Amino acid sequence: MTVWSGGRTGVNYSAGMAVDQGGRARRRLSTEERREQLLAVGARLFSESPYNEVWIEQVAEIAGVSRGLLYHYFPAKKDFFAAVVERESERMLRMTAPVPGVPVREQLTAGLDAYLEYVETHAHGYRAFHRADAAGDQAVRRVYRRALGAQERQILAALAADPEFGPVLESRPDTRLAVRGWLAFTTAVCLEWLRGAPLGRDQVRNLCARALLGVLAP
Repeated sequence: MTVWSGGRTGVNYSAGMAVDQGGRARRRLSTEERREQLLAVGARLFSESPYNEVWIEQVAEIAGVSRGLLYHYFPAKKDFFAAVVERESERMLRMTAPVPGVPVREQLTAGLDAYLEYVETHAHGYRAFHRADAAGDQAVRRVYRRALGAQERQILAALAADPEFGPVLESRPDTRLAVRGWLAFTTAVCLEWLRGAPLGRDQVRNLCARALLGVLAP
């Protein structure tokens, strides 16, 4: 059995405990609920610590499960972190999905509001997602880059279908690179915002909107 990361041993919690520490009965989680619980714990830990400092014992202790159960869901740490990254990517894509037929300019404010709502509500997950590129494991980094590629394609598809920006996309081969750069800019702004940058959500939204419209200007 693969050990994720060393440091502490001997922690052994029974999976799906039927009673809490006060002796009260509690409902056992379903398979999906348990997996979601573990991913939420992982998002928190990976957002607070570098990849190589997250230990299986920490996850098991916080979740109240045995290490064996954790291995049942995720055979190795890279699989666990990759699942956290994929979960956050799916959330972001869902919350920012464009509405067909609505001009990009009209959608931009609402789309950024939804994105910033996600960033604020799921701050641990957002930070964990963007720590993935610094992980030493190449498999995790591939998952992260694939997730960024999905965001990029979603934006480019919306631009291509837009009467105003579709022609820009066709005539300027640098548009794809511009969108990729804008995603990196928006990520940096949001991470600073979460660290306490003195900006309100409206200011962050307007800053990111101006930046995208600026790189797309003829």
